[in-house]
Amino acid sequence: MRHHGNMKWLILTTTALFFLFEFVARVEPSLASSEIAARFHLNNAQFGTLASLFFWVYAPMQLVVGLLLDRFGARRLIPPAILTCATGVILFATAGNPYVAAVGRFTTGLGASFAFVGSLYVVNHWFGAGRFALLSGIVNAVGMLGTAIGAVALTSVITTSGWQTVFLATGVSGLVLFVIAAIFMRDPPEHIPAVKKTVSFLAPVLVAIKDKHIWLIAITGALYYMPINVFGGLWGNAELIKDHGLNPVHAETAVSMVFWGLAAGSIAAGWLSDYLGHRKWIIVIGALLTAISFGTAIYIPTDSVVVLSALLFLSGFLGGGQMLTFSIAKEGHSSAYSGTIIAFVNMIGIGGALIFQPLVGAIIDWSGGEFGWAMLTIPACLLTASLLSLGITENRHPDHTPGH
Repeated sequence: MRHHGNMKWLILTTTALFFLFEFVARVEPSLASSEIAARFHLNNAQFGTLASLFFWVYAPMQLVVGLLLDRFGARRLIPPAILTCATGVILFATAGNPYVAAVGRFTTGLGASFAFVGSLYVVNHWFGAGRFALLSGIVNAVGMLGTAIGAVALTSVITTSGWQTVFLATGVSGLVLFVIAAIFMRDPPEHIPAVKKTVSFLAPVLVAIKDKHIWLIAITGALYYMPINVFGGLWGNAELIKDHGLNPVHAETAVSMVFWGLAAGSIAAGWLSDYLGHRKWIIVIGALLTAISFGTAIYIPTDSVVVLSALLFLSGFLGGGQMLTFSIAKEGHSSAYSGTIIAFVNMIGIGGALIFQPLVGAIIDWSGGEFGWAMLTIPACLLTASLLSLGITENRHPDHTPGH
């Protein structure tokens, strides 16, 4: 059994690194938005669309991913997913025209769609119920921290070597991770695919889709996460450069603080909620405070990178409560459905990026390149999340009581 003890941490590390790799690939276009737009002759709205193609496949794939994991386990699915994701990044890096770049971005999203839910699946099946919120918080933290460090490092390398070289190197590192995963991925010894063959393949999805409460939790989560995708993932750099007068490296450093904060905040929220055995009010209060914090960071008239970094760190930290939407959603149903329910909540969350990334780009174009109006969407979404979360009730299915 000792062997399994080490093995499960190795497997969790592999999937967490896949999430880190996927997240770097997800935000990479924002590090060179003007260069990529110039290379392919795109305006803000078109660039927003190219970047968001990742999510156009990532979001609907969540349901498929959840079903496949509940049916086949992680060992058969994670390695090919890493390979697909890495191939997409390499394709984007070497693209000669926007159409090839679009295919690359789409392929990246296709592979990436397995990373987060795959990691949470591993946590759910290799580790006990009492550690889910904390360990899923740590997985999220690995992705956020790696992205925060990576984005700042990559921004300076992009300035010297150009974005194509950097994207290519990222893709190659994904190929290395594929080899590691191919060697080490395992399913737990007692893994009998949770959904028996007698149950219809789509049964878990119908459970999620028919449950109004899961929709409420998912939409709350989407609105709560929206600033991470919109500010952290795409428009934050440009806003800080234009409205606060920061240089590109300072802007990326400040934006990366959102991810540092989110890393700390998702662990803190996970620990606090496992400790209290309670989730809802952490979400209600967290979303409200995040709205105030992000609003201040965006509209405060300062060019101090320290002040902006501190405010964005705080915004990310308070945003960590969003991770608890996954715990609440899965805890209402049997663990046989966990993969699918987590994936469904993640799908709606990412669906938010599909709407808001291009929408914010369009509002910026409509405002003549000004960010003031477009950025109001951020506190508006967070306040709505806080209000909606008042309607959430916490029910625990016997499968999710600690000790199970």
